[in-house]
Amino acid sequence: MKHVLLLVVIVGMVAWAFASQNLLAEESSKKVSEDTKASKEATKTKASTNPMVVLKTNYGDITIELFKKKAPISVENFLKYVREGFYDNTVFHRVVKGFVLQAGGMTKDLVQKKQHEPIKNEATNGLSNKRGTVSMARTSAINSATSHFFINLKDNTFLDHHGEDPRSYGYAVFGKVAKGMDVADKIADVEVTTKGQMKNVPVKPVIIEKAYVLGEEPAKTKSDQKELKKEAKKIGEK
Repeated sequence: MKHVLLLVVIVGMVAWAFASQNLLAEESSKKVSEDTKASKEATKTKASTNPMVVLKTNYGDITIELFKKKAPISVENFLKYVREGFYDNTVFHRVVKGFVLQAGGMTKDLVQKKQHEPIKNEATNGLSNKRGTVSMARTSAINSATSHFFINLKDNTFLDHHGEDPRSYGYAVFGKVAKGMDVADKIADVEVTTKGQMKNVPVKPVIIEKAYVLGEEPAKTKSDQKELKKEAKKIGEK
């Protein structure tokens, strides 16, 4: 009888030991899962700290993520123009299929709006002009970028920084299309023509109706203010 009782106790202890190990394994697995989830959330939060700008066009929306750490000067410059409403009701005045879409402050009549002072060229930041990236346009002078920018429709690595002379200094990448590359590709298919000295101008204007920072109230343009005044006048007449 004693031997049977002892055997029952031993079996019970072994079962308890296995149960404890399983419980520890479950707790450990749960903790690893929670840690992984927390890590992913932290990465997601970190990634989402970059400013996002929405370009509302007559062909659809293009959302651009701005690389503020890699291109702080270019990003701050771009955000300043966006927040001022500078890009509202301007056009993509240069469309070259298989190369780039360029915009940056020209009206439907191809008149350039008044720009701020040129900024330092950040083409040495290590970012490459790959498909979907957004870069500052400039003249032949290295530090001449103002409000103009372009979206790369394919890998244009020859536009990267390759040397110190103006021709090979490169064009600074400061963002990428986070959403709406299909819209960019749709714009790339529009019919283009030559107007005056400007080539690759869309026959039908491709308009940036509004540009704003995601999470911020869109800047009020003069046309917006006129509409608000009209509405206020109508209300006052009732």
